Amino acid sequence: MPADEVLTMGRIGVDLYPQQTGVSLREVRTFEKFLGGSASNVAVAAARYGRRSAVITRTGDDPFGEFLHDALRGFGVDDRFVTAVPSLPTPVTFCEIFPPDDFPLYFYRFPKAPDLEIHPSELDYDAIRAADIFWITGTGLSQEPSRTATLTALKHRDKAGTTVFDLDYRPMFWDSREEARHWYAQALPYATVAVGNLDETDTAVAERNPAAAAEKLHDAGVDLAVVKQGPKGVLASGKKVTTEVPPVPVDVVNGLGAGDAFGGALCHALLAGWELETTMRFANAAGAIVASRLSCADAMPTEDEVRTLIEGATDA
Repeated sequence: MPADEVLTMGRIGVDLYPQQTGVSLREVRTFEKFLGGSASNVAVAAARYGRRSAVITRTGDDPFGEFLHDALRGFGVDDRFVTAVPSLPTPVTFCEIFPPDDFPLYFYRFPKAPDLEIHPSELDYDAIRAADIFWITGTGLSQEPSRTATLTALKHRDKAGTTVFDLDYRPMFWDSREEARHWYAQALPYATVAVGNLDETDTAVAERNPAAAAEKLHDAGVDLAVVKQGPKGVLASGKKVTTEVPPVPVDVVNGLGAGDAFGGALCHALLAGWELETTMRFANAAGAIVASRLSCADAMPTEDEVRTLIEGATDA
């Protein structure tokens, strides 16, 4: 079979999103079930653009795990590297929705998430090296054996093709920012692209100034540094060009999936070989579309939808 265009490694779980917004979970009465988890969402987003995508992750051996397999296949994502951990339940995540910018998350990944039970011996290193884009996340470095598996995969890939490090810092998964920074430093030399917001660049390279953070990421070995600045947009710094792109204004419904939509669109644009500014505008618009919708994976847009939004913003 042909190599994957986008191969991600990391979180998967079931998102249970409230159908009532603007109220606490204490008052919510009904929820809707979706596939979730950043690495899985990115694979779904890439598949929406027609890219051959797959994800390396693990679920529980339970009905929720079966649901996630069904969902991945339904989205066109190859699930051949998704295996079960019989002793652990599939994680679920709840959120509260207070638009436009408050979306608390509640992770139920106890006693441990199956996606942190990825072992180095289980990995298909040929597939990892052959993929056009290999995407890993900071969460994958937070516990063993996933940490060693992630670092071993990066070393075997050895910067073949494009290797994206989604900085993805979630404080609840770490004992401290300093611990995360130590392990991020082990992964950065093997990445060609790093993507994160200002809090995540602080974790990675101890810097919150966007331009300075990008420079430090370059010093760590990254060719393309993408620094998200919230309302100020995105700064992207490559070897020869730097661009800063404003956000696309939308009525925000749920901002939680926007970063993953940005990631899938970034993969699509990098595979297409677009110029950096075009890439950032496309990824920004994809994120904006998902922010205007309730779900994450189910909300990932097609290329036509993204281009329609870009053209409408330009006309305005």
